[in-house]
Amino acid sequence: MSSELSVTTSGGVAVLEMRRPPANHFDEALIGQIVDAARQLDNDRETRAIVLAAQGKHFCGGADFGSGDFAGDHAAAAERLYRRGAQLFDIRTPIVAAVQGTAVGGGLGLACAADFRVAESSSRFVANFARLGFHQGFGLSVTLPEIVGRQVAADLLLTGRRVGGEEAVRIGLADRLAEPGRLRETATELALRIAEAAPLAVRSIRATLRDGLAERVRAALDHELAEQRVLWATKDSAEGIRASLDRRTPVFRGE
Repeated sequence: MSSELSVTTSGGVAVLEMRRPPANHFDEALIGQIVDAARQLDNDRETRAIVLAAQGKHFCGGADFGSGDFAGDHAAAAERLYRRGAQLFDIRTPIVAAVQGTAVGGGLGLACAADFRVAESSSRFVANFARLGFHQGFGLSVTLPEIVGRQVAADLLLTGRRVGGEEAVRIGLADRLAEPGRLRETATELALRIAEAAPLAVRSIRATLRDGLAERVRAALDHELAEQRVLWATKDSAEGIRASLDRRTPVFRGE
């Protein structure tokens, strides 16, 4: 693979590691590499589970609004990114996300595209869209309520608050809490347990549990993108993004 995504396999488990430290911001290119690698692994009889991991301090900081694709036309960049990202929901192999540091914004969406999330006490899950002045994306309108329930999802999306690793496990956002320094190992252990099960049965059960999910995510994306286009044109969104880049508290005026 490229220098921004490595793929290693052992014992029926493939580890896809994003390599854009420290924040591992994504764009269409990186998401496309993850999708393409996962598609290849779908057709590898020896690979029975995938660990999605990241190099550096954080799992994924979502889109970088200060540079790259999102420094220009947000709406166009988001549509390309999310359309590509929706293809993750077509992958047939179970995915375990190893979430260190933060999974924020679209990075949370990426983590929620996985079947399972493994955290440590220092992990932070943040649906910060309202704090940036625009609508959530990456299919979180579907995945987040499905994972944690509608009320908890509303809490996280409307407040934009940070959720630590222990709370994430308590509310169901994370499935395992790793001991300090053992995040990758704990995620791999979960993937290995899946890989030890009968592969045809695993894929069949998973397909039943996720029946219609890809279609619902794609339908939600249409709505999410439409809402984002409207809100990105507001003064509040400009203030939210600018405040985030300046590392200060935004002042919203409902404009």
